[in-house]
Amino acid sequence: MKAPTTVEIVWERDLVFAGHSAAASMVLDSAGEAGPSPVQALVFALAGCMGMDLVHILRKARLDLRGLRVAVVAERAQDNPHRVTAVTLDFTVTGAVPKDQVQRAIDLSHDKYCSVWHSMREDIAFESRFSVAP
Repeated sequence: MKAPTTVEIVWERDLVFAGHSAAASMVLDSAGEAGPSPVQALVFALAGCMGMDLVHILRKARLDLRGLRVAVVAERAQDNPHRVTAVTLDFTVTGAVPKDQVQRAIDLSHDKYCSVWHSMREDIAFESRFSVAP
């Protein structure tokens, strides 16, 4: 059984909190200045989760992956609570990686492996694009 993830945050000033989880730490700032806002942290987590899945899957397939960049646009509701309503992830793969293998890795991450995506609301629209540069 996977152990639970535990996080503790402590209010420092204004709307700035210092947090830690095991050996990892970060600052959350509602204004996104001293650290990411909570929603920015969520979007970072989604990009990191799917990016790490892609690297793991493509390297496990012994493909010539030399770089990966993930850019995310997260649309938000205009009314409170300003939740994420849609995400578009744009993956830029560097290396001689076949396009079908990139799409397969994205699909596996989205449909099966990315715990962050699977922890978000099911009604969030999802779109992904990718390009491969040798």
